[in-house]
Amino acid sequence: MDNFLKGFKVKTVKKKLKIAVVGLGYVGLPLAVEFAKKGFSVLGIDLDKDRINQLKGKLSYITDVPSSDIKKLIESKKIQVFSNFVLLKQADVIFICVPTPLKHKYQPNISYITSAVKSIAKHRKEKALIVLESTTYPGTTEEVILPMLENDGSRHGKDFYLCFSPERIDPGSNFILKKIPKVCGGIDRAATELTVMVYKNIFDKVVPVSTARVAEMVKLLENTFRLINIGLIDELAMMSHKMNIDISEVINAAKTKPFGFMPFYPGPGVGGHCIPKDPLYLYWKAKHQGFSSRFIKLASDTINGMPGYVVKRVEAELSRSGLSLKNARILVVGVTYKKDVKDLRKSPALDIIEILRRAKSFVSYYDPLIPYLKVYNLDLKSVKLTKEIIAGFDCVLIATDHSAIDYALISRHAKLVFDTRNKFPGNKSLNIKRL
Repeated sequence: MDNFLKGFKVKTVKKKLKIAVVGLGYVGLPLAVEFAKKGFSVLGIDLDKDRINQLKGKLSYITDVPSSDIKKLIESKKIQVFSNFVLLKQADVIFICVPTPLKHKYQPNISYITSAVKSIAKHRKEKALIVLESTTYPGTTEEVILPMLENDGSRHGKDFYLCFSPERIDPGSNFILKKIPKVCGGIDRAATELTVMVYKNIFDKVVPVSTARVAEMVKLLENTFRLINIGLIDELAMMSHKMNIDISEVINAAKTKPFGFMPFYPGPGVGGHCIPKDPLYLYWKAKHQGFSSRFIKLASDTINGMPGYVVKRVEAELSRSGLSLKNARILVVGVTYKKDVKDLRKSPALDIIEILRRAKSFVSYYDPLIPYLKVYNLDLKSVKLTKEIIAGFDCVLIATDHSAIDYALISRHAKLVFDTRNKFPGNKSLNIKRL
């Protein structure tokens, strides 16, 4: 190991390591770009040929990665992209950044990981370092991936090295990738040491932990913390409404405490890749160990019920004007899962639209980032946001609070505004109601 470690270190310092990134989504593409910017030669692999074609056309499909970066790196051949695994034989380091969805409500689906690992096992270079970044349940790296890679007689520490490092991407945020501390835990100390050596090229701080299981648990702790606190504040918002208390005023006062409190805010639900799903990986794994995580399930169920709760609140407000949901004209403002991010994954706004449509409401939407919706059973085009159009709806429901939306225009001309994102804090206007 010593001679290999020395040689690996020399290749790292001289930027001679060949990096491969499997899965070029919101985690993999920024990772590939950062390594390429630091002078490493990067192979990008994704089975989605549309993604590959866009990258070959020097275009980015990820909000946080500018097309100008892609153009420069593709033209200089610092990044080369492919839809097959054959060239993995050239890679010294392989990062796995594939999706990990749910099969059912509480059951993980790691088929993308296992499929990638099968191809890696077939094509990997001798002594390659393999690093999983895809979020998964504790034990996946050691219990699933390691046996797959050793199935042909190969041995860890002799023929390859394996490590887990949780991604910490926050789409649309101001966090620079290199400033986010990078946690990693290998199958053994040597794998961790190699991974730290590689990551130090693009991250200011690397945090090694004792095992892959610990690293896997770190990510799930982070997202479970958020899930439970969001579920709690959603429940408190519903409780406060019953008590005629303004929850936003409560939160603003509570967060003046300089210790022991962190503000979370209620909303119409949560979306994206992490919070709705990742804690359920932990819930599933715990159940298989004979432990029931009641907090995770309760928080998840509470959050999943928020779109329905929002619609019930809208229904109650409409009834005050003698209207019902049936045939009511409702404009949903913002349909992505997060402010200023062009991403519809698990967006609660889509659930709200579906519930309203089932209630026979006439639903339209406006979103400056999404010109048309063709997902699930929806086939809609974004309306223009003018005073005439706003005035033509019985209710304007603010589901996602993009910066580019003219909220003053909405407040002036809407018959009723239902604000799920606290865009009108403290507003006592009769036409504005808040979650």
